[in-house]
Amino acid sequence: MASQRRDAPPLPDVSVLKRVARDQLIFLLEQLPGKKDLFIDADLMSPLDRIANVSTLKQHEVDKLYKLRPPHHKPRPHVRVFSDPWCFSCFPQFFACESVLEERGVFGDVSCDQWDFNLLPVDDDIISLELPEFFTDTFLAGDQRWVRTVGSSLHLLHSLFGPFSKVYGIGRIAKVTGEREGRRGGKGEDDSVCLCDRRGPGDPFCSQVVYEGLVDDVFRIKCGCVEFSPDVTASDKSVKVMLNSQDKVFSEIRNEHFSNVFGFLSQKARTLQTSYDKRRGMDIKQMKTFVSGELKGLKQEHRLLSLHIGASEAMMKRKTKQDFQELLRTEHSMLEGFELRECISFIEDHINRQVPAPLCSAPYRRRELQTVERPLQEERSYGFDHLLTFSSLKTLGLVQEQQTAETLSAMETRVGRLVNDRTAGKLTEAISSLAKKSNFRALSRKLHLVPKVEDYDLHVPKDMAYVFSGAYVPLSCRLIEQVLDRESWSGMEEVTRLLNGHEFNVTGTSQSQLNSQRRVLVLFLGGCTFSEIAALRFLAREKGQMPFRPGTQ
Repeated sequence: MASQRRDAPPLPDVSVLKRVARDQLIFLLEQLPGKKDLFIDADLMSPLDRIANVSTLKQHEVDKLYKLRPPHHKPRPHVRVFSDPWCFSCFPQFFACESVLEERGVFGDVSCDQWDFNLLPVDDDIISLELPEFFTDTFLAGDQRWVRTVGSSLHLLHSLFGPFSKVYGIGRIAKVTGEREGRRGGKGEDDSVCLCDRRGPGDPFCSQVVYEGLVDDVFRIKCGCVEFSPDVTASDKSVKVMLNSQDKVFSEIRNEHFSNVFGFLSQKARTLQTSYDKRRGMDIKQMKTFVSGELKGLKQEHRLLSLHIGASEAMMKRKTKQDFQELLRTEHSMLEGFELRECISFIEDHINRQVPAPLCSAPYRRRELQTVERPLQEERSYGFDHLLTFSSLKTLGLVQEQQTAETLSAMETRVGRLVNDRTAGKLTEAISSLAKKSNFRALSRKLHLVPKVEDYDLHVPKDMAYVFSGAYVPLSCRLIEQVLDRESWSGMEEVTRLLNGHEFNVTGTSQSQLNSQRRVLVLFLGGCTFSEIAALRFLAREKGQMPFRPGTQ
């Protein structure tokens, strides 16, 4: 298990963000004296629980706590008695709220305040904006209301931890946000911020194989917390567990390839047993010291070890049922561009068997997207409920449907009727090349995204590709690595052209001359995967830099 380099700079104390948010929430609650009921937007329940627990709210006279339900939700049959006043906490759609209040004739009876809850510390090196609607609203609907929230978050970090001496990024939204932050300037430590815009050619949709990524895929991690089902706990109850660096077992395996996890858990179990066995032969004084000092920690570690062993076994069972190894081989073949006919056959076989088919590589224009549309007239059809999803992905440019031979022939025929033979020949050549064109292929070659290694050692990984079994380096992480090494986008003009541009960098003055002693904030605008986080942690260990990352999901 790799450890952090000793020459890496210390992480900032991001827990201060939680204290700032809690203090402001308490201030707002105290503006309403007496008992009050608090109604919380469903998407804010988990973040609120991380900031202020129920006992804290009770101390400030919150009588009852309710979750705001969607309009179609059926209320419970029993009668509820509410306290007066009511306090509602929801995402900032103020204009819509004010319009509704005016229509109902109660606008004058309601006061509105803003709770500046921008950043939630999920772990020592991860902070999150917790905006589940950011990607859809910003990139699909064209609603820019969250951009100001991102800017305010950067300004808060600037105020608490000092200015960033360098700001890099790519993407239209990232450019607007980053250049505004760069204009604030200031002279500070050699800290950098990298903004990664999720709009445009994306990473292939590869299956996650690092432990934390698999836990998220199977059990869903929300605000750094996961609910393990009864098949994990070996009981009739589910258990909620915080997944962070305070969990000594999880902190060791979270970034590891899943093939390494069982070996570590077995070794950990033996180590714990040895620690327990120390009790034998102790005198009364030694036993008292052991019980007061070590025993509580050992019991906690043993409980967490049991949960992670149970989670690993449950994930193995579920993935085995899904032909997981064959799925990974298919994804790797697609990335390398080999055996594509076999890959298509594998996907079509899954479609015919009505089981989930892989969508591993978005930049490929694959005909299985057409296959999904085929059985709409059937009573039991496959994939029709995802047609809107595919349409949205296509609108965003994340997937592209390959033109069939019949479509290309029809285009050639129309061209031939409109222009002379000589020109038509050239246009026919261009049309035929449409099916072969792929920016991902060119990006992969220029950035060495697909390692050319026959036997990749997952026990001692050499690069970030280990997060996808040695088959692929996440595009976002490679771009961040290149920009930090170069300290600009210079020399990457061809890459940025393939990514549709909007790259930028703003460089200020720095007090530090040691490039190894710098911290890097990586801000994903639109969310990120745990595989990317694992890759960035690997990069930080290799470079002696320590990134701390907020995401918008």
